[in-house]
Parts: sequence; C-alpha cells; structure tokens
Amino acid sequence: MSEAILATINGVNITDADIDAFISTLPGQQQAYAQNPQFRKQCLDQVVAIHLFAKYGEEIKLEETEEFQEVLEKAKRDIYAQLAMKKVLSDVEVTEEEARTFYAENPQHFRKSETVSAKHILVADEDACKAVLASIENGEKTFEDAAKECSTCPSGSKGGDLGSFGKGQMVKEFEDAAFSAEIGKVVGPVKTQFGYHLIKVEAKTEASVASFEEVAEQIGVNLAQRKQSALYTAKVNELRAKYMGE
Repeated sequence: MSEAILATINGVNITDADIDAFISTLPGQQQAYAQNPQFRKQCLDQVVAIHLFAKYGEEIKLEETEEFQEVLEKAKRDIYAQLAMKKVLSDVEVTEEEARTFYAENPQHFRKSETVSAKHILVADEDACKAVLASIENGEKTFEDAAKECSTCPSGSKGGDLGSFGKGQMVKEFEDAAFSAEIGKVVGPVKTQFGYHLIKVEAKTEASVASFEEVAEQIGVNLAQRKQSALYTAKVNELRAKYMGE
C-alpha cells in the first residue's frame, strides 16, 4: 500500500516517510513529538521549504558556483568517510565464548550490592514517633495506616513504602537501622536530620554476583565497542602509512 502524498513540488512527492526522515535528524527532545499532528505539520512545512529552496538553487544554477563545488566536495568526503568507517567496523562480532570468558575473568564488574525493601514513618519529634509506635504495637493501627495518617514524608501516601535501596542511598543513621533490622519488625525512633523515623523492613537481598544471562547483552556491547575502537585505530594507522607515508 503506497503512502499518502502530503505535498508535491515540481513532480517530487513528499510523504510521511520523508517527514519521519526529517524528524530523525532533529534533537531527541523534539523527536518525542514525532506523532503530534501539529508538530508533523510544522515539519512538513520545513521539508517543503527545503525542496523549494533546492529547486530555486537549481534554477539559478548554483551548481556552477565555486562555493557550491566546495560544499559538494566536503559533503562527498564526509559521506565517503562515514560509509567507509561503517564498512570497516561492520565486521566486528562478539562470540558467546568471548563474552563468557570476560564474565569469568571480571567478576568485580558484576557484583550486586546488598539491598533492603523497607517502609518508614517520619514525624517531627521523638514523643510523637513513640506515640505512633505504641499505636502500631498495641494493634490500634497497621504500620501502613499509621504512615498514611502521620508520616510527613511523601511516601506516607503509599503506606510509607520506600521500595528497595542499597547502601549509600540513605542517610547513615537510617541506613544502619534498616540494614540491621529484622524483617517485619518495626524499629525506631531513629533520629536523622529529617526528624524521627519508624522503619519496617519487608525484605532483604544479600550481596551477589549477577548471572551471565543477566549481563550477557551488556558484555556484548562493551566488548564490541572495545573491538571497534581497536579496529578503528589499526585502520587509521594503516591508512596513514598508505596515504601519508608514515
């Protein structure tokens, strides 16, 4: 099925594919609007303007000027270079054996830190924190309900849920209490620069090393980049010797 023609300039048809190609050359933040009808209309206007000016440049014989020839030669050089580099680097491959060898020899790159999943309640003063703790311990409120009612942290609306975090992500006093707490036991009051906390750890994950399957893609990309860099340098040296006598 052929694409709809959005505009025609002297026999040249502009389609959605042309608009998509134009948008792909724009900065990433603008590409986010690629499917916005108003934005696509603006892009169509720009593509049409480019074709109009190109046609006008052809009409006034700009190709006969010295400036045109200089720009053309530079464009040809850049295109040759880009396509030649692409061809040289396209042969790079990373085998599973290479990836597994790198994984086995570099375990330090794939360590996963210990983490905890926790909820907390934050209040301004110690007495208030103790009162909330008492209401939880005597069964008057669940930890989650108390967080929703009493916590001054935005996480209160989610029952105090902070999700999972590793060491170095929280202030030291909070971190020490969370990582030493028993799962399911409410600890506190814990004083930090933000106030007084009650903390309930939901789960703990011990430090470990990521499996090969988890990081195989990452390793492949990393090794491919290394190979391409080495190949690029070797090819540049080869071409310097060939064309510059070095």
